[in-house]
Amino acid sequence: MSLFSPQLVFHLAKARRVAVLTGAGMSAESGVATFRDAGGLWEKLKPEELANFEAFMSNPEIVQMWYAHRREVLNDVVPNPAHIALAGFEDLFDEFTVITQNVDGLHRRAGSRNIIELHGNILRNYCVACRQPAVDHELDRPAPDGVYRCAKCSGLIRPDVVWFGEMLPEGAIERADSAARTAEVFLSVGTSAVVYPAASIPITARITGAYVAEINVEKSAIGDDLDEVILGPAGVVLPQLLEAVVTRRAQ
Repeated sequence: MSLFSPQLVFHLAKARRVAVLTGAGMSAESGVATFRDAGGLWEKLKPEELANFEAFMSNPEIVQMWYAHRREVLNDVVPNPAHIALAGFEDLFDEFTVITQNVDGLHRRAGSRNIIELHGNILRNYCVACRQPAVDHELDRPAPDGVYRCAKCSGLIRPDVVWFGEMLPEGAIERADSAARTAEVFLSVGTSAVVYPAASIPITARITGAYVAEINVEKSAIGDDLDEVILGPAGVVLPQLLEAVVTRRAQ
């Protein structure tokens, strides 16, 4: 029995413009812990101690150490079949946009090209003073005071991620909204849909005429407002969906 409806395959097979929103549940299938689940990244350290600018300025050393640890963890993580399937989908359509709340860079490593990173990318860093990107040698060893500083101006180096209370990267939400409004099919994958404005993007797609399907291990907060909810791991559902669409197009 198919995990998804024939309607979804039909709409994808004839679509030219498709967009996808991905969340922490997708990365969790690669072994990246989330901060909302028990045993997740924030279980021992409170988010407000690590993921806001005031906390960083008060204790940059611990925040820098924590994010360095997270980057080390990602070195042992690889894209899962869901990431790879989405990269495969990109070649089927005139426009295919991956909008992600994840900061781990796994979509790009899997081969996706048109990616909107709503919350930044943990693999990038920049100086809070001169705003210049940090280069690798600036992260090789800390300054004498124990923190990592910019080689140009001695400003503090922070991860290029969106912290609590900060705005999304310039233009990101506008690009995501545009992709949602022009999409004929929209997939919401592995997101609990409780963080705004990202949670509103699938609804925007639905209102503007897209066929919107959710792929998740459990129904999200917006599931009842969408066309279809597919319960299951994205790493199982998306490869099968890709195969079904390719087969349908070949008929």
